[in-house]
Amino acid sequence: MTTPPRRLNAAETEAYDRCCDRLAGFDPRFSYEYVDGQLAALAAAPRPLPPEAWLPALFSDTFDRTFADPEDAAQARRALQARLAVLCSQLDPEALFEQPDQLRLDPYFEDWTDEARQSLVDEGHLSADDAALLQVGSDWFQGFLDAVDALPQLWEPPADEEAAEMFGLAFEHIAATLLPPDSEELKAHAAEHYAKGPPTREDLLVEACLSVQDLRMFWVDFAPVTATRRVEPTPGRNDPCPCGSGKKFKKCHGA
Repeated sequence: MTTPPRRLNAAETEAYDRCCDRLAGFDPRFSYEYVDGQLAALAAAPRPLPPEAWLPALFSDTFDRTFADPEDAAQARRALQARLAVLCSQLDPEALFEQPDQLRLDPYFEDWTDEARQSLVDEGHLSADDAALLQVGSDWFQGFLDAVDALPQLWEPPADEEAAEMFGLAFEHIAATLLPPDSEELKAHAAEHYAKGPPTREDLLVEACLSVQDLRMFWVDFAPVTATRRVEPTPGRNDPCPCGSGKKFKKCHGA
């Protein structure tokens, strides 16, 4: 029986929101939605990375500048890792393979209403044209794609042609969430992948979330193989030295 994915409790949610609010104070890009997309890219990757590897890759020096105090930084890391653990639970490959068409991923999306967009215009943060492009889920999937770009050691495209095609299709659906409404690019995407007519915003988001799940399952079959270093057995002390000198190992390179 499939285990339901875990969720953050109230205290963990508050800690995560507080962490992202402080990060955004140094760099507005790091909203709770954008950071959630970044963490999802870690959860969907073929292997885990320790925080000391992904924190600088995803946040550059913003994390260290935001949380200069060691204890403060430790609390922030715990908040991010708690959310990452939830996303890993949602993207558990075993559960996904049991029900591949079920949406388990539960991302943090900002609800971009007309009022919220207008508020940004009124406060001078965005122009009316830029605010009009803000769509539900766009920050999340931008964070996901930016994290993929920042972690090339995890997201190397497969060499196999069929696998590469599957890999590319998943990213095509993810990137479609960033296309402006009524753009020619979005119309072309819809014509190719939605036979029943133009997709709604919800259709695009669901397909993109399922594509993130597909990527997590993809790595189970196509994860890059790390080359192993071949270690030759050490000869016994009385065996001939492998260098070809004719001496015993103990009298030559084993001395």
